[in-house]
Amino acid sequence: MLFKFSRKFISSILPANTGVHLSRLLLRHFCSSSINIMEQNIEGFKYTGKDWKVTGQMKAHFDEFGYMIIRGLLTNAETLKLKEFLDKDKGMVDYKMDRDDGEGRAVGITVWNHPSDDILGVVARTERVAGTWEKLLGGEVYHYHSKLIAKDAFTGGAFVWHQDYGYWYNNGCIFPNLGTTWTAIDRADRKNGCLKIIPMSHKIGRIDHIRVGKQAGADTARVEEIEKVCPIIQPELDPGDALFFHCNILHRSDQNNSPNRRWGYLCCYNRANNTPYKENSPHPVYTKLDKLPNSAIMDCDVTDLAANKEVAAKRDYYIATPENSAYLQVPEKME
Repeated sequence: MLFKFSRKFISSILPANTGVHLSRLLLRHFCSSSINIMEQNIEGFKYTGKDWKVTGQMKAHFDEFGYMIIRGLLTNAETLKLKEFLDKDKGMVDYKMDRDDGEGRAVGITVWNHPSDDILGVVARTERVAGTWEKLLGGEVYHYHSKLIAKDAFTGGAFVWHQDYGYWYNNGCIFPNLGTTWTAIDRADRKNGCLKIIPMSHKIGRIDHIRVGKQAGADTARVEEIEKVCPIIQPELDPGDALFFHCNILHRSDQNNSPNRRWGYLCCYNRANNTPYKENSPHPVYTKLDKLPNSAIMDCDVTDLAANKEVAAKRDYYIATPENSAYLQVPEKME
């Protein structure tokens, strides 16, 4: 099906007087590219424990398609520990921001800048997360921010098509040398609004963004054309699975119309040499990240509720203002 679509699309853009031989060469080139899309590893790579590392195949996949999936990045025990911590963390509720999706609902998001002194900060500083980004982005990284995205059962809103760099650009990051690890706390599937991404869209470059609801969304007309060339995928994640994706990958997620909650823990990173130049950037300038061994997650104590409450109160939360809001930094409509 993809081959036929590519042939039809390329044929439609060729001039009527294009020679037969040249036409076939162009079709062969573009159709081969389309077939390569089908060879991407949608099932994902497997986290194998303490000896796990980013392989050349993983790096090549990320460079080509703009993402990679790591199954079981967190073990069942680590995921349960993180989930139980988040369920009790008062800060996730007190500092939650609701983002209107323009479709009658809102999605909840809690954002904090520096890694906190708890299991959330530990996960963000581990070799398997931060160290992986140093391999994927080709150099030292620092923690740009983390967030919990909460889609509650039956009511969770959607995220519109966007690139993270579509608005991180406005924060003063000159290069698109950033990325996000999206780790499933609950199962994320098509029924409860798992991510949709457009592989290879990171190669297109930054797209203009406008206001959609209370979100910053990519130019819809441009996205519609991109969809015709780059097929959408919708990977489903079990708790503990993670999606690593480039800041220019187009992605969105639908509303949660299911009886199942969908929470995701996101850790975002920036290259050390890409620190924002703007003085009032909403997220941190370069701050050295002290990485931790992967074993630190299970070593982390989450049973001291009083201590956890104190840490939550001190967490460096991002609070949107007219000066730093990603939504307000993009125009209301395309000019």
